Amino acid sequence: MPEKKERPEWTEYFLDIAAAVGRRSTCLRRQYGAIIVKDRIIISTGYNGAPRGEANCIDTGICERERLHVPKGQNYELCVAVHAEQNAIINADPVKMQGATIYIVGFNSDGTLASGKPCLLCRRMLRNAMIKEAVYKETDGSVVCIAPKDIKD
Repeated sequence: MPEKKERPEWTEYFLDIAAAVGRRSTCLRRQYGAIIVKDRIIISTGYNGAPRGEANCIDTGICERERLHVPKGQNYELCVAVHAEQNAIINADPVKMQGATIYIVGFNSDGTLASGKPCLLCRRMLRNAMIKEAVYKETDGSVVCIAPKDIKD
């Protein structure tokens, strides 16, 4: 009798998919992927990158925030990218998002894990989209599950 195959549990499965989505990122600094899920069905995906029709950082070779050594979480106005969470929200049906979960995974340019914790603006957008919870990976690989309104800076 063949050995029983180990299947990933749902959180791991959706985080793995979010990581795969992030591979489409066009950011030179960090690659993020996000998926919105409701009732174990993927409603939307998003990755960080320039708005549609605009030049991507990977194409221009310029990251203004990196050039100026801006720390994570500061001076977002210098960045041309739309965040992965924002793109997932933009691409989703508003009705289907109500009560859904967003899964977020990020990687630094060197391949190490980046915190998937949504920024302040993304948290506001998640609340406005009526997303019930955010599940994300932290830099140490731990998984955090929290309501967007409860995420503290």
